Amino acid sequence: MPETDFKPIAPGNRIPIIDILRGWALLGVVVMNYADFYLVGMGDNPKLDSASNALMTVLNFVFASKSWTLLSFLFGYGFSVIMQNSRVKNVNGNMFFLKRMFWLFVLAFIDSAFFFGDILKDYAFLGLVLLLFSNFTAKTSLYTSAVIFLLIPVVTSLVTRLYGNPGMGLFTPYLHLYAGHSIPDIFWFGLIGTWKGQIINLNCTGTVHTVMFCCFLLGQAAQKAAFFEKMEQNKPVIKKIWLGSLFLSFIAIALNIAFTKPAFITNYFNPDYWEVLFIMIFTAASICLLYMAGKLRSFFISLQAIGKMTLTNYIVQNLISIFLFSGLGFGLALTHKLLLPYYYMLGLLVYILQVYFSKWWLGRFYYGPIEWLWRQLSYGKRLGIKIKR
Repeated sequence: MPETDFKPIAPGNRIPIIDILRGWALLGVVVMNYADFYLVGMGDNPKLDSASNALMTVLNFVFASKSWTLLSFLFGYGFSVIMQNSRVKNVNGNMFFLKRMFWLFVLAFIDSAFFFGDILKDYAFLGLVLLLFSNFTAKTSLYTSAVIFLLIPVVTSLVTRLYGNPGMGLFTPYLHLYAGHSIPDIFWFGLIGTWKGQIINLNCTGTVHTVMFCCFLLGQAAQKAAFFEKMEQNKPVIKKIWLGSLFLSFIAIALNIAFTKPAFITNYFNPDYWEVLFIMIFTAASICLLYMAGKLRSFFISLQAIGKMTLTNYIVQNLISIFLFSGLGFGLALTHKLLLPYYYMLGLLVYILQVYFSKWWLGRFYYGPIEWLWRQLSYGKRLGIKIKR
């Protein structure tokens, strides 16, 4: 097939559950990211009232680290689709994928100016690493992911022991930039925060990237096994995954509770991310089972709409945060006029508005605006976006 025929997968060929899972992950991302803006101004030891503390505990249990790990799994799945699609269409798949990651890096740089916690750069970097493993079969990808999974507690404890955990206090010396009314200063704060908080922070480049790549390989395994394309056929397997991940979540929670006291154990074996990954897998399996059972149809339609525009909605969430939290807008990250629960509510409100916007947009266009831009830059040609009626 000539390269001129190489184009993105048609919107009608998308797998609904993938977008639904993306939509769920985005909910956790915006709610938890907006809460971070409250905490970044409070330093490492925020004093919270009992209601705020209880709410934070519950939402941390449901969403904290589960959202970006689920997105990592889905990005690994999506990247594997891109590589497979390019090879089927008989184009230079490696060069095309490198071009795709380059433009994702560009988008990530822009997003980093909006938000010091941008995750797109991590996905672009790990996408390059995944390219080295792209010829793995589904089984080899799964087994490699399992090996990395077993190593995560050792990596986590080693990084913490050698580097510590700077926490939100890392951003305190630069808050005056975010407090100002200058757009360049606010963007500079985002870039400094990204550099110091993530790029040279071993907790991210060491621990978090290890966890992310474990999820990437798991996503690649799912794609190569056509797991979601055969979801009804795999229903018994999903039920076993649901039950197994529930049981293992309790085991991981028990391990975390047991290991908090003997410091010498946590110095060499920290199972925090085992708990995160088991709960993430349990949540994803629960969503799959509910979807197949025909439950919560309206809710899943909303998740699917926002999930089809994951890149657009993620970047817009971060852009909106400037007007809510910086000195250019309401300054809520600096003045603390509101209690922590309101930050969660702001994230939920933005998410609900994005659901309605996504439904409106997708009723008129095939792709989200930033998805369309990324595709055009990657494919190097003009692609249609408006739905012809």
